[in-house]
Amino acid sequence: MFKPEGIFPALVTPFTDDGNAVDEERLRTLVNHCVELGVHGVVPCGTTGEFVNMTTEEKKCVIKAVVDEVNGRVRVIAGTGASGTDQALEMTKYAKDVGADATLIVTPFYLKPTDRGIYEHFDTIASTVDLPIILYNIPQCTGVELTWQMVEDLAQIPNIVGVKDSSGQLKYVLAVLEKVRDKINVLCGHDEVVVAALAAGCSGAILASANVIPDIWIQVYNHIKNGELQKARELQYKVQKIARIIAGSGAVGTKEGLNMMKIKVGPVRKPLSVGGELTYEAKEELRLDLEKIGKIKPKPVKFEIAEKPIEERFMAVDITPETIKAFKLRVGEALAGQGAEVAHIDLLVGEKNGPVGEAFAKAKAAPTPGHEPLLAILEPNLSVKPITLIVPTVTITSMRQASMVFGPAQTAVAKAVVDSVADGTIPKVVADDLIIIANVFVHPTAVDRQRVYINNYKAMRHGIRKAIEGRPTTDELIANKDRSKHPFKYTP
Repeated sequence: MFKPEGIFPALVTPFTDDGNAVDEERLRTLVNHCVELGVHGVVPCGTTGEFVNMTTEEKKCVIKAVVDEVNGRVRVIAGTGASGTDQALEMTKYAKDVGADATLIVTPFYLKPTDRGIYEHFDTIASTVDLPIILYNIPQCTGVELTWQMVEDLAQIPNIVGVKDSSGQLKYVLAVLEKVRDKINVLCGHDEVVVAALAAGCSGAILASANVIPDIWIQVYNHIKNGELQKARELQYKVQKIARIIAGSGAVGTKEGLNMMKIKVGPVRKPLSVGGELTYEAKEELRLDLEKIGKIKPKPVKFEIAEKPIEERFMAVDITPETIKAFKLRVGEALAGQGAEVAHIDLLVGEKNGPVGEAFAKAKAAPTPGHEPLLAILEPNLSVKPITLIVPTVTITSMRQASMVFGPAQTAVAKAVVDSVADGTIPKVVADDLIIIANVFVHPTAVDRQRVYINNYKAMRHGIRKAIEGRPTTDELIANKDRSKHPFKYTP
């Protein structure tokens, strides 16, 4: 009897650009991407695959195409869960008929059956279809917990061979391991706790982020198997932000990551959206971290500033033009954080002898009361380069408010500028030729100085990147127009 071991990507379902149909060619490309990087199997039509927003025929199409493309190279664990037993049974029979190696069946959801109903659901399917079954606990989505006591009972059924836990609760994983590790395999389904779960005794992991970084998770898995815990820890630390963003945004973050890597998988289906489950701030953070680990490759970008054409290694994706011209004026904007400590940066980047230089001189010579500008400095009398002027967005009316703006916020802005030069976002050789003016928003009720610093640093970094790269593009604005909202008005 098959027992699941190793790293399995919970495959996204690639759609056409309009989201109206499954794109089989993209699906086959994704499967090969994962298999070629060494995964032990693939899992179509799970939560990350948006199975709840697909028709039965679409799910069957996906499972059949994946089995066909894999062609026996690795295991295929087909997601066949449904809120109704008959629907799950139909999909499980189909998965067996087309050659899937096993099936992943989520706890029946929405109507929230009792323990009796849950047991009968799995028992009915297992006794009807002779196919290895992996139970699937994801209470944050189903609203129903598959208790460890229920897992212990279900583990007695011969063709139930494993359980995937996506709750992220290690105490649950340990309870299940204590009770059933000699009968069925336990798999981690939460990207943020992979090392801990594997070290505790899990046999593998089914992960959304394994679409994007399967090779890293395979290294983690092998390190744990070889007793190299410290090496596994270091790798998890390296990708923890990626894991956190993808675990929190599901299919949205996973698809954005793949699209950034030029593995085109199309959009998610409504009601999911970029800007919703995956905030624009998180999207920028995901992009930066994928660059750090080499999943998005740097490429040469030519800057034409004044009379200086410069070749720089610039971390970029396909939305960046090969030549950035007309550097008289660039505009960037970014939002980071939430609550009273939320940060919003609106900035201008340009040459000293252009309109930004003129605006700089005017702001210094005739400051608006309550919005007095300040040079960004890292330490007393040491201003950063490019010279950066900070202008408070909110009128300053108290010393406490002023200390927030000209304390942690200005330090964060200065550090962001220096780091942007250090990593090549702003070419070092032209740092003396440029000026930055940043409108900095700090809410009058902000009290957490550390959070003000962190949020303003992120916002400034993202704002600089957007200014240099000319983002958002017209296409991005059109794509996002129907889901835009004022960031301070409400959170649905």
